[in-house]
Amino acid sequence: MNKILLIIQREYFTRVKNKTFILSTILTPLLFAGLITTVTIISVKNIDQEKIAVIDNAGSLKGNLENTEAITFEFPTGVDSNNYQAKGYTAILYAPANGSGDYKLKSKKQFGLIAAGNLERKINETLENQLLKSKYDIDIKELEAERKKAGSAKIEQTYSEGSEVKKGNSGLAYGIGYGSGFLIYITLLIYGNMVMRGVTEEKTNRIAEVVISSVKPFQLMIGKIVGIGAVGLTQFLIWIILIAGLMIASRALLPEKTLKQAQESTQQMPGAGMNASTSSAEEFNKILNVASEANWPLIIGCFLFYFLFGYLFYASLFAAVGSTVNEDANDAQSLSMPITMPIIISIIIMINAITNPSGSLATWASMIPFFSPIVMMARIPFGVPGTVPYWQLILSMLLLVGGFLLVAWMSGKIYRTGILMYGKKATWKEMWKWTFRKN
Repeated sequence: MNKILLIIQREYFTRVKNKTFILSTILTPLLFAGLITTVTIISVKNIDQEKIAVIDNAGSLKGNLENTEAITFEFPTGVDSNNYQAKGYTAILYAPANGSGDYKLKSKKQFGLIAAGNLERKINETLENQLLKSKYDIDIKELEAERKKAGSAKIEQTYSEGSEVKKGNSGLAYGIGYGSGFLIYITLLIYGNMVMRGVTEEKTNRIAEVVISSVKPFQLMIGKIVGIGAVGLTQFLIWIILIAGLMIASRALLPEKTLKQAQESTQQMPGAGMNASTSSAEEFNKILNVASEANWPLIIGCFLFYFLFGYLFYASLFAAVGSTVNEDANDAQSLSMPITMPIIISIIIMINAITNPSGSLATWASMIPFFSPIVMMARIPFGVPGTVPYWQLILSMLLLVGGFLLVAWMSGKIYRTGILMYGKKATWKEMWKWTFRKN
């Protein structure tokens, strides 16, 4: 046991103290945050400012059509389709002569998606107000105030967790499930391949021969797997802290106007609600309130479990493959393909699981150790034991732990033979024979 701990410490501290690890751990979230912030600012600053001349002979729009952040409406005289550009307008809008029918917009360039949707939204809103005013003699300003109070219809979901009734939010569960599954997917690929490369490098550099003279091959494999896994967990936790801090800092540093413009740019898309005009601070508070409804202790606990044992399961396989690879990099690629394919298939099943978490495909895939780390984490946010009964969760965990122990034993047998084999290209058939060969 002491030898395994020494190997774990060596693998962990060698990588953590590496400059590449330090730079990648710190710079990756900074680069992502910087990229998102830059794109947000650029997208806000580069919203086309359209100045539209409106020809409204029926008088249905004049005095009622309000300007927006992206569009300014004017009702000039002496402007037509031949001289509107010379007069300083980017487009000219012809309202129907009788006040109803199609509106004609002429411009030198095609409007962007946000501007086009914003224009259509404002016209429809104005016509609706005019209709209500003429039919029911309603004051438009009072109507707008009441409309903001009314908001839009929302469905409050509840679901049962045993004897307890909890609030549900499909969008939140979808986001947590997708994010958790995708994070595990990325870590399995990155750190699994890191284990394989580490084993291959030690083998080709003949370091493994020296180490094996004092420890058993199985101890070396387990130490390497756990050490690199600890590196991944450390990096992951640092990323969470940095990303959370950067999100808070971005809200404090970015001007409120910029945040509001970014929000409005999405609200002004075609099909967006006409009255979604709450401030960005209010929206942020709503997100926090919704997020607080999730069962975070269960989600985080299950995430750490599936992250850890999913990594151990696949890292054992990657270590076995790495022990059979010689100098040819193509060998590693071809031998690792059968291992990476289940991970890729898992992310495909996960997409189905977050849309139909109780479906038979999602249910059975979340039991199989090759798929369960990703698929089960896509189902858990939808509710335990509502969507995921306790027996399914417990069985999935037991099968994953048992799968890891079985795979670790098999990989250890392959590792012991492969780590000392040079000059011969191994095949999966040979590795299968090594697994069940008597010692």
